[in-house]
Amino acid sequence: MPNKKSAERRMRSSARRQSRNAAAKGRLKTFEKQFLAAVLAGNKDVAARALREVSSVYDKAAKGGVVAKAKANRKKSRLAVRLAAMK
Repeated sequence: MPNKKSAERRMRSSARRQSRNAAAKGRLKTFEKQFLAAVLAGNKDVAARALREVSSVYDKAAKGGVVAKAKANRKKSRLAVRLAAMK
């Protein structure tokens, strides 16, 4: 337990931030799984829509500091390559 009042506040705020980050990361995984499911099913138009959604979610997560901007860009790029490789 913290000994100082400011340490208590930091503990509360870090707990709030941790839960917000966990929710955002769960959202990222959900949208990425939806995209990958569409790719595996072979639905190119559904996959294209899912790629737009997952790109938006990654951009929002990077803006909020949940993931690094470079990681978001790398993920979006690799997912776009998977979409382009579809026939």
